[in-house]
This record gives sequence, C-alpha cells and structure tokens, in this order.
Amino acid sequence: MGKYSRIEWTHHTFNPWWGCVKVSPACDHCYAESWAKRVGSDVWGPESPRRFFTDAHWKEPLKWNRDATSEGIRRRVFCASMADVFENRPDLVAPRMRLLDLIDATPMLDWLLLTKRIHLVKKLLPKGRQLPPHVWIGTTVENDEYAGKRLKYLLELDTPSVRFVSCEPLLSPLNLTPYLKPNSKGTRIDWVIAGGESGHGSRPMDPAWPESLQKQCAAANVPFHFKQWGHWAPASNLEVPHGYPAHKVVNFYKGTQRVPVVSVGKSAAGRVLRGRTWDQFPATRTSAP
Repeated sequence: MGKYSRIEWTHHTFNPWWGCVKVSPACDHCYAESWAKRVGSDVWGPESPRRFFTDAHWKEPLKWNRDATSEGIRRRVFCASMADVFENRPDLVAPRMRLLDLIDATPMLDWLLLTKRIHLVKKLLPKGRQLPPHVWIGTTVENDEYAGKRLKYLLELDTPSVRFVSCEPLLSPLNLTPYLKPNSKGTRIDWVIAGGESGHGSRPMDPAWPESLQKQCAAANVPFHFKQWGHWAPASNLEVPHGYPAHKVVNFYKGTQRVPVVSVGKSAAGRVLRGRTWDQFPATRTSAP
C-alpha cells in the first residue's frame, strides 16, 4: 500500500490482500509475485494462502478521502497492485465485499480496479449491486488475442464507470481501433495505458507497438498514457556507447531499417515516446458530494 504511489498514473495504491494466480502471457514475469517472494510471502498459486491485513490498513483510504474532500481535489487509487480483486476464491468473498463497502464510503477517491478476470466481474458482484461512478474498471490486454478475449466483457458491463485498458507489458502489435469507438450500447474504451516490461527476464518491446497505440488513440480522441519503456529502450532515446554488448541489444525492423532496443534498466529507459511524455487522463464522471 502507498499513500503516494510511484506508479505514474495513480496517487495511491491499496491492496485488500496479496496473492494471485497467473492466467496469461502478461503474467509470466509478474512483478508482484517477485516482490512478494522478495519479502518472504508465499502467496502465489491456487494452493497458496492469500495475505490479509489489519483494520489499520483498511482505514487508510478513509483518511485519503477526508484529505481529498478538504482539499477539494479528487485522488486516484490503484487497487490492487499485488492481487486481482476478481480472483474467484471462497476466502476472498468477504474481503471483496469489505472493499466494495469501502469504495462506497470514499466518494472523493476514483478507484481503479484493474483485472485480468474481467469476465468474472458480473458474477462476483453481489446480486443487484453495480460499480459506482467513482470506480474506473479496466483490464489488461497484452496482444490481439487477449483483446478479443477480454474487451467484450469490459464493454458489456452495466456501469457508469470509466473503462480503461492496460497494455503493459505490451507483447506484440495491437489494434484497439474497433474498441475505441462507441458500440451499439454507446460504450467504448475511455483510456489506454501502455508500457514495456521491467524486471528479471523482461521481454523487449518494438517501439512501433506503443507508437501505433498512441496514434490510434489520437485518431479516436481517447486519452493515452505511456507509463514506461521498461527494461529495454530504443537506442535512439539513449546515449549508447560504441560497442555496446551484443547480448544487450535486440533488433526490430521498420521496413528494411534496423531499430535497435537496448537493455539499460527501467530508470535509464525512461518514458519518452515520440519525443514527449504522454500523461493524458479521462474526465472523471462524478463530482464531489
């Protein structure tokens, strides 16, 4: 949990519990699993217990809401960076209900619920309960295959919430254009986040992939946020010394033109895309009480 998150697109992070199960290629090098293991928590996999927290932990968002109310400034809360709120396990029913009650009690916070289990949202919400307007509901889409599998469920949700997509890690070219325009229900993707993979075993990202997403969003007037290059960055963004070790360079191609990306680490790679940073956000669809 963090009052001031280091994640570029949120102010706070809140975890109702720790632990999850890998469900798609985006999970292969899960940073949350690595972090949990680093601090000695064995909470990954279907048989592992989840890690739960004290009442003091659950009171923190109430304070954030009071601060936001007194300042008259809405704050974004990413929930959950170390779990998936819509993992389907009996031991998560009660804490998920507690989370929904906490969300209802904090209307000055915009809660960002990002799930790879978007198909389970309707099933796991209590009967007759909808997500309130200050919930932004999102799903991870790492390639076209998972766009086809997940985005139909995101757009079918009967909710006034912002709908967003996290294309991180972006693992291949991705066409979101069909989902960036209103469907027959008048719903579409309201926000796109993109980024490369960081950490051990990170897979390099072709610069053409996030550039294409940014252009697709611009054409549809959809806000775009480029979070990071990750562990690999375009050599054109860097001051790469002559003779950089070959094993730290991966070549992509734009036609016949070679486009090298270099293994430099997240901090050095930065987040500049097409000569600028992209920090666009959707409009909040609710107002202070």
